[in-house]
Amino acid sequence: MQHEVPAADGPISYAFKASLVGAAHRFELTEAGLAWQVAGRSAIWRYVEISAVSLSYRPVWMQAHRFRADIRHKSGARLSVLSTSWHTAALMAAQNDAYRAFIRELHARLASAGSRAELTGGLGRISHSTALVLSACVGVMLMFLFIRALVTGEYPGALFFVGFAALFGWQVGGFVRRNRPIAYSFDHLPAQLLP
Repeated sequence: MQHEVPAADGPISYAFKASLVGAAHRFELTEAGLAWQVAGRSAIWRYVEISAVSLSYRPVWMQAHRFRADIRHKSGARLSVLSTSWHTAALMAAQNDAYRAFIRELHARLASAGSRAELTGGLGRISHSTALVLSACVGVMLMFLFIRALVTGEYPGALFFVGFAALFGWQVGGFVRRNRPIAYSFDHLPAQLLP
């Protein structure tokens, strides 16, 4: 997937393929606003018409380091911008530098236009709380199984639960930690929600 990061004064383009089928999602930051082309539709949203930007960390099975920005228009329409792009059936590539540059420049242009967009990051409060509770339940269950394996002398089983708990904590714990609900400002983008 081709992506561009030209000089900050000119237009900045970003494109990605959200799936193997269909055309790429294309975005360009112009003087007139955010120009986009998605699934045969296109428009230009003036920066002052953008009502919200939400950043999140959204890993998937083929790309554990994937980020997402949801951009909402005052009409209620929403666009999603992903930091990865499908190349082949077996390859989803990260576009970290281009995505980061695009998101930073979008925020800079929103600020310059005097935007009053709501800037949030992470999951919603209810979703995040649910993830915390479920993670705690899984942790307690793993601890119970670990103790049971030790008491019954199943040391290979106990070792398995230690390994599984470490993997679970690394994967799910990282997701929950990065997606803590936050509000941020145009000049202080959340580092944990950018590649």
